[in-house]
Amino acid sequence: MTLKDLKSEVLSCTKCPLHKTKTNAVFGNGNPDAELMIIAEAPGYYEDQSGVVFQGKSGKLLDKILAAGGFDRNRHIYISNIVKCRPPSNRAPNKIEKDACLPYLYEQIELIDPEIIILLGATALKGLIDPYAKITQVRGQWINWNGRLVIPTFHPSALLRNPDLKRPVWEDIKKIVAKYRELVDPEHYSVYC
Repeated sequence: MTLKDLKSEVLSCTKCPLHKTKTNAVFGNGNPDAELMIIAEAPGYYEDQSGVVFQGKSGKLLDKILAAGGFDRNRHIYISNIVKCRPPSNRAPNKIEKDACLPYLYEQIELIDPEIIILLGATALKGLIDPYAKITQVRGQWINWNGRLVIPTFHPSALLRNPDLKRPVWEDIKKIVAKYRELVDPEHYSVYC
């Protein structure tokens, strides 16, 4: 299966009730050959309207965070979510929704084959790694998952609600830059780290 085939399958998916309330399924986007993959929770209002991941205020903040690390979402990164359709009222996806979508995400990860996976927020952490994990306890720690390096950090929307979380996320970005230089590109340039 190719990424294009998988996207076609996701866009026509009816495996959970979210397909009935969505405007657009949001498959993911960025560089399909990226060595960095970001996984977040689920599409929000703006993503549902556009079909593109990380729009609106959270998307703008994510772009600023990535740029500080010398990363561009179209060049260095591929971004996806635990679920591909927006849950009503932006609630967290439930078990049925996650169980329906996770096989798509696993296939995306295999096809993109990133060196590093960044998990944004508790839902991404619980959905991919451990349903009982707490983002406040494991944020910033490297986890070996299926032979891949994974690092959880706070979601940009959490930073918008609580600016005190910006410092811990910056510390995580510095770790990601260092690991990217170690594993992918020793010459990777960032003005800030």
